[in-house]
Amino acid sequence: MLKGKTILITGSARGIGAATARLAKSYGANVIVHDKEDCPELDAIAQELEAEKITCDISDKEAVVKAINSLLEKKIQIHGLANVAGAVKNSKSFMETTDEDWLFDYRTNVLGIVHMCQAVIPSMQSQKNGSIVNVGSIRAYPQGTRLGRAPYSSSKAAILNLTTTLAKEYAVDGIRINSVSPGGVNTDVAKAWSADILKRNSDVLLGRIAEPEEIAEAICFFLSDKSSYATGQDFLFDGGYTIGK
Repeated sequence: MLKGKTILITGSARGIGAATARLAKSYGANVIVHDKEDCPELDAIAQELEAEKITCDISDKEAVVKAINSLLEKKIQIHGLANVAGAVKNSKSFMETTDEDWLFDYRTNVLGIVHMCQAVIPSMQSQKNGSIVNVGSIRAYPQGTRLGRAPYSSSKAAILNLTTTLAKEYAVDGIRINSVSPGGVNTDVAKAWSADILKRNSDVLLGRIAEPEEIAEAICFFLSDKSSYATGQDFLFDGGYTIGK
C-alpha cells in the first residue's frame, strides 16, 4: 500500500506514532522516525525498522527546518508526513488556566504542525505529489469536549480548520491533506488518566478504547494512494463515542 514511498512520522518513539511507523514499514514504506530528543525508544524503533532518524522540538521552527534540511541534503524525497506528535497538560478549570497553559498546547499541537508542513510542503510541491495526515482528537468536536480541557480541545479544533485550509491551498500541487481524530487510545498518556479512560469505556458504543495500531491503519490509509480522492477530510475514529449509546 505504501511501497516505494518515504514517510516521516513525528512523535514515533512510542504510542500512535510508533504504531504508524511499524505499519507503514509493513506496507512497504521507507520510514523516517522522529522524537523531540534522542531516547532509547527512538533508537530502538529506528534500528528495528532500519529507519532514518531525526530529532527536533517541533515547536521550534529553526530546529524543524534544520532537521528536514538534513534529510533533503541526503536527497531523500518525502512522500508522506504524519503529524502525530502532540502535547497535553494537566486538567484545569478555565479560570485556573494561565497563558502558559494555552501556549504549551498550541506550540506543539498547532505550531508544531505548521512548522512541519512549512518545512516539507516545498519539496512535495516540486514532486507535484504528497500526502499529509494531521492527528486531531475527539476533543475537537462538541460531543467530545470535557471539563478542564479548554486549551487542549481548542488546539485540536484548530488542527481541523488548519487541515481544510491547507487542503484547499495545496490541492493544485497534488498534495492531499487530511486528519484523523481518535477517541480514547490505549497509550501511556491515556493510562495516566486511568479513571477517565474507565469512564469513557462505558460511553463508547464498541465498549472499549482503541489500540494504537487501529489508529495507525487510518493514518496509513490517508497516506496511501488508496485515498487518492480524499483531501480536507477528517476521520473521526472513536468507536461510536460521539453518537452515544
